[in-house]
Amino acid sequence: MKRINFMVTVFTALLFSMSLTPAFADTESRKIEDCVEVVKAIKAIPEEGIPPVLLKDAQGIMIIPGVIKIGFVIGGRYGSGILTVRDEKGNWTDPVFVKIAGGSLGWQIGAESTDLILVFKTKRSVEDIFKGKFTLGANASVAAGPVGRSASGATDVTLKTEIYSYSRSRGLFAGISLDGAALMIDHDANASFYGKFLDPKEIVAGAAGKRTPAVMELMQLL
Repeated sequence: MKRINFMVTVFTALLFSMSLTPAFADTESRKIEDCVEVVKAIKAIPEEGIPPVLLKDAQGIMIIPGVIKIGFVIGGRYGSGILTVRDEKGNWTDPVFVKIAGGSLGWQIGAESTDLILVFKTKRSVEDIFKGKFTLGANASVAAGPVGRSASGATDVTLKTEIYSYSRSRGLFAGISLDGAALMIDHDANASFYGKFLDPKEIVAGAAGKRTPAVMELMQLL
């Protein structure tokens, strides 16, 4: 029992230390570039990727490249990325930096890095994220998303699902279960990237000013 308690303490401390700095110490600009690469991968394999119709109708997209997942009896994941939403004209807004953290119990061992993509069907869930900590499965329904052009019709099977989740590993996208994972606004990253403190709602309203070339490329790809 003491040994298990010790492992729990060590693992919790590891996750906490990871939450204090961006994964792999990437800068915010590099994070945007990583998101660009993820979106390029989505567009490169439409037959085996996220259905284009799902992306077309999405009200928000969260991209979190290089999420670290660690497991040793107790598992957990941590990562940082961006969230963009559609404005009133249907265009994608400036990115808001976000973080994801979550844990799990059960037999597991090892570590891996994957890209996560969350597709939001409505703006309600996005607005709830702006209000503070948001837990997938508790604050909004989340389901592993359908894959490929032939799966496009499946997006209407579970009408109550508000968020579809995907992971990318070895170049392929697949639906993934993320119930219990917490989404949070990364205020420090936003302040660092935009050069001043901005509320998430101010960022999506266009208060950030001129876009960087990487942000412009990301918006064009989406």
